[in-house]
Amino acid sequence: MAFLRLTGLSLLVLLLAACASAPAPQPAPWTARTTAPVFDTGEIAGATYRIDVPAEWKGDLVVYLHGYEPAGMPREGQNDQNDYDRWLLGQGFAVARSDYSAQGWAVAEALVDTEALRQHFVAQHGPPRRSFLLGHSLGGHLVLATLERHPEHYDGALALCGANAPAAEMFGDAVLSPLVVFDHYFPGGALGLAPGGLADPASPPWPDPEAIEKALQGDEGKAQRIADHFDIPRAGLAGGLMIRYAALYEMMQRAGGFPADNRKMRYTGLGDDEALNAGVRRYTGDPAAMAYAASHAALTGDARKPVVLMANHGDPTIPMRISGRYAELAAAAGRSDQVLALPPQGEGHCGFSLEAQAQALDTLVQWVTSGERPAPD
Repeated sequence: MAFLRLTGLSLLVLLLAACASAPAPQPAPWTARTTAPVFDTGEIAGATYRIDVPAEWKGDLVVYLHGYEPAGMPREGQNDQNDYDRWLLGQGFAVARSDYSAQGWAVAEALVDTEALRQHFVAQHGPPRRSFLLGHSLGGHLVLATLERHPEHYDGALALCGANAPAAEMFGDAVLSPLVVFDHYFPGGALGLAPGGLADPASPPWPDPEAIEKALQGDEGKAQRIADHFDIPRAGLAGGLMIRYAALYEMMQRAGGFPADNRKMRYTGLGDDEALNAGVRRYTGDPAAMAYAASHAALTGDARKPVVLMANHGDPTIPMRISGRYAELAAAAGRSDQVLALPPQGEGHCGFSLEAQAQALDTLVQWVTSGERPAPD
């Protein structure tokens, strides 16, 4: 799903969490090698980064992974310290974050860039006492993929409002399906599609959300049907469709072909299933492009360290069925005891209050320190 890096909004804090099924050993005595406070910024293999270590560093590191950044978005000032950094520093955490060496669905690049940053931190400032992964939106997807790849380097992770499903599932269903249903119900050109439809490279990279909203207002019954079926609030439906379209288009460019296939998809539960399935546009996925999407951060649910998930109510970008998908994957992999889904908090996409995030952080710290998994609410 798409997962904006919400520039223009204070990120405040996106916290971390962890769990463990067996009692966790108490951290060994730890002495900082670096002299805090530290401000370290630069570039590693084309990815700019920022590291902050507070004056009263307690030895814990947060490695933060940011959300979806549209291709071509200006990056000026993104290494400036933000409210998120300042809050975590005030809690005694060191913070490391990479801007990644690419924009868009930069999963492949972000995983490499984040590991390079972690290695840089250890080389320059010494091993932390404990390390946590934290991310929101697409960053939540990256948090889970990083933990699956490098469980030995982290003590736990928190995915907030995260795209917590395998990419092949998201592009094949959560992204493509609402778009083809909208295009069927509202065929007047609101998406601005070229003759080849969503798979046509001549279609625009971004549709006009005002044109989408105007089309939706032309038939509120169908608009509400789409909103209800795909768990997208009606008020955010135009924006939700826009970001899905943009993410699909960008992935198509990145992967070199259409990354999803709906030829065998049967759309049900919309009230006119026979007519819908007879008339909806079908797309043939490019095998190489589909393999590209599936091979990067496939997500298996194999959580070897504690994971906490927290979603929002009424998220137009990432519905709860997507943000909660990782818990299902973990159950199938026999790792349910390593994943805890907190009750949804806040409204919109990543619309968490400071209090909710502080509670998530407290859950993390207590869980990792005690080794006792909190009881689910």
